[in-house]
Amino acid sequence: MTDRIEGLGPLASPLGKKSPERAGEGKPTFGEVLKDQIGKVNQLQLDADRAIEDLATGKNPNIAEVMTAVEKADLAFKTLMQIRNKLLSAYREISRMQT
Repeated sequence: MTDRIEGLGPLASPLGKKSPERAGEGKPTFGEVLKDQIGKVNQLQLDADRAIEDLATGKNPNIAEVMTAVEKADLAFKTLMQIRNKLLSAYREISRMQT
């Protein structure tokens, strides 16, 4: 089996090991990208919490900014949950195929 699919470039090896031709490229792995995106969603949640706190204490009376921060955090979280659901679904499907 080849480590390439036409137009997609090299594929990761099983068990998360990098294939020899990817080892020197310095591209992030899927796990690293996922971890980075989870961190960004967390930061949006923290920013929204801070905006709500600032509104409640009177530091920022602009409710439009607060609502924008809350909606950005909500949308990012919902998107992350959909990605999680798709990954779990794919994992279950692969597990079913192997049994």
